[in-house]
Amino acid sequence: MVVELLERQRLGIVGFGAFGRLVAEVLGPHFDLKVHDPAYTHATLADGSDIAMGPLQDIARCDVVVLAVPVAAMRGLCLELGPMLAEGTLLVDVGSVKMHPMAIMVELIPAHIEIVGTHPLFGPQSIGNTVAGKKIALCPVRGTRWRWVSAFLRRLGLDVIVTTAREHDQELATVQGLTHLIAKVIVEMGPLPDRMTTASFDCLVDAVNMVKDDSAAVLDAIEASNPYAADVRDTFFERAAHLRGQFDAQSTP
Repeated sequence: MVVELLERQRLGIVGFGAFGRLVAEVLGPHFDLKVHDPAYTHATLADGSDIAMGPLQDIARCDVVVLAVPVAAMRGLCLELGPMLAEGTLLVDVGSVKMHPMAIMVELIPAHIEIVGTHPLFGPQSIGNTVAGKKIALCPVRGTRWRWVSAFLRRLGLDVIVTTAREHDQELATVQGLTHLIAKVIVEMGPLPDRMTTASFDCLVDAVNMVKDDSAAVLDAIEASNPYAADVRDTFFERAAHLRGQFDAQSTP
């Protein structure tokens, strides 16, 4: 179902990696899309349809601009994009970490540009056939149009969680940080048994499979760019070391 807008708006996406492609798939029916990504010569969706590509200047003229780039690329992009943005443009990001990218955007994007931080709490491997019922974090940063974004996303069927960048990173340091950390270790322990498995083990493998193909940039954002991730890792390894000590002591003849 296409969500009706008062006027069909232009939406530009910077970055056509896994998440940029996901944004295009979800929002394509509701906006006139254009994509910018120097790594691609053309942008094609799963159904075979092509999206118009253009230079960054064209993206900057869109009504809504979505940044789907690694955290490491955010500063350079904002330095280049900021002066091009027209008054009235809404700038949105979709990254896994919020505090650092939001600070960069506030610093480098002109004050007349409204900013909203978002983090879809799902990805290409976990979205299934619909976004309905999926969660998305929304961080108001600058301006009031975040309310329009929130209402639009709810009309798509998403469960919108309005939060701050700090609260987001604090919670996601555990939610994503532990998931990716454990998944990384389990993948390196492979190949895993697949014959005599329990329901709980199958659930664990399913969770690993949801994130094991995420790019190195995603893992870096979750584990290195989130300021709370290191403490979570330290706590996890401390608890694991304590348990290992207990088990080693019990198994000593």
